[in-house]
Amino acid sequence: MSVLAQETRGRTSSLAWLLVLGIVLAALNLRTAVTSVGPLLDQLAGALGMTSVGTGVLTTLPVLAFASVGAITPTLARRVGEHRLLLLALVTLGVGMLIRSMVGSAEIFLLSSAVALSGGAVGNVLIPTLIKRHFPARTGIMTTVYTTALAVGTMLAAAATVPIERASGDWHIALGVWAALAAVAAIPWLALLRSEPERDTGAGDAGIRRLVGSRLAWMVAIYFGTQSMIAYIMFGWLPTILTDGGYTTSQAGLILGVFTALNIPVSIATPMVASRFRDQRPVVVGLVAFYTAGFLGLWLGPASMAPGWIVLVAVGMGSFPLALMMLALRTRTPEATAGLSAFGQSAGYLIAGAGPLLVGVLREATGGWALPYTMIFLVLVAQLCTGLYAGRDRYLEDERPPATAGRIGA
Repeated sequence: MSVLAQETRGRTSSLAWLLVLGIVLAALNLRTAVTSVGPLLDQLAGALGMTSVGTGVLTTLPVLAFASVGAITPTLARRVGEHRLLLLALVTLGVGMLIRSMVGSAEIFLLSSAVALSGGAVGNVLIPTLIKRHFPARTGIMTTVYTTALAVGTMLAAAATVPIERASGDWHIALGVWAALAAVAAIPWLALLRSEPERDTGAGDAGIRRLVGSRLAWMVAIYFGTQSMIAYIMFGWLPTILTDGGYTTSQAGLILGVFTALNIPVSIATPMVASRFRDQRPVVVGLVAFYTAGFLGLWLGPASMAPGWIVLVAVGMGSFPLALMMLALRTRTPEATAGLSAFGQSAGYLIAGAGPLLVGVLREATGGWALPYTMIFLVLVAQLCTGLYAGRDRYLEDERPPATAGRIGA
């Protein structure tokens, strides 16, 4: 039963706002361990004596952590409790970021980064579950709040780390300040420990093993993976696309910053629109259409129009909050949401991690962008097909087991 349903009316309101505050502060922290490193990557590699292999491991760690730790999060939540586990995740995130900001060893930096990212991975899976449990009638609004805070935190860490480093003259301080933000985020969850939901200590009906045989779970996972792959490709390769088109590095950096900032209004608008419908397929089609127009423009249109094409791609990036919404909209219970969140994000991030590497290989092999763009459009076809299935008004719990069903979720 929802915690909110167990409290008296007067206390329920304050508890609800405390939960909203806790979710917002937690979401602000989920990507700081990732995006605070990128702007200082060359400086970190030089200061720590990190080889190119070490740098590659560092940039791959987020995908590995989100996939592996995310998969075991529902099991941990059943044993520890959802509120307590999110508190532990934020503490782990903060401790990991604090340790890595104090070390001078590449190995310890990588290990502490893995610790920090593990905390973020737990939060990725838990927050959609908490939204489903505590705000079942307000999934769209709370997903808007969650994804907006996530986008703000992502942009804040990416944009503010270098100015902090320049002001302090020390990259240790520039990375360490984000540990303080994690400490602040833990405060509401200390208070919420007294309102820990009753735990389901059973195996649950939507465990990872059962979801391997679920067509809907795979469609959600592939949809999540394709949208994440597009995002990773854009964040990793957009500056190169622009400089190859004649823009300077400073112009490319500015356009990338605008592209990142556009994720905030898109994260606000997409869930608000999608939540108005029981069937999200029209939204899926619309977002793929924006992606297609934007990428066609970047590929075949005049380079001078690149900022306009990038705005279209940024609107298409609304597929991220939509994918997060589907984790709750396609399930009836918080336990099923937890299982689908873990499965969808774990499998999805593994799929997404290959995208930037494939773009690099194809560009290196051909010396141009024709094959990389062809690959992007194939990814969009997969996103459309899986989104049309996952966006339909249906529930994971209603699927019949593969052994006894001719057509799952038909």
